[in-house]
Amino acid sequence: MMPEVSSSRMDEDNTPGNIVLTSEHVRAARALLRWDQKTLAEKSKVSVPTIKRLEPIAGPLKANKVTRDALQRTLEQAGVEFIPENGGGVGVRLTHNYRKG
Repeated sequence: MMPEVSSSRMDEDNTPGNIVLTSEHVRAARALLRWDQKTLAEKSKVSVPTIKRLEPIAGPLKANKVTRDALQRTLEQAGVEFIPENGGGVGVRLTHNYRKG
């Protein structure tokens, strides 16, 4: 039996202080930005079928590092901040750099 993975646990592909990107992060970030899957795909260069495959599976994204990095970078550049586990749980919020559109 595989141990359960915490959404805030670091893995070998993430540097200290970085978030382990989860499907919950991606869905919540898209909702904050009012982006559909197609918009995220176009901006991140990750295909719609890949996003559709990743989002329904709870927990850390089951994708290669290039895909995870592209999604996270795109969402952060759009103004999303990923909040690490700090006793209140992981989450997302819009930063002051957020721009509509």
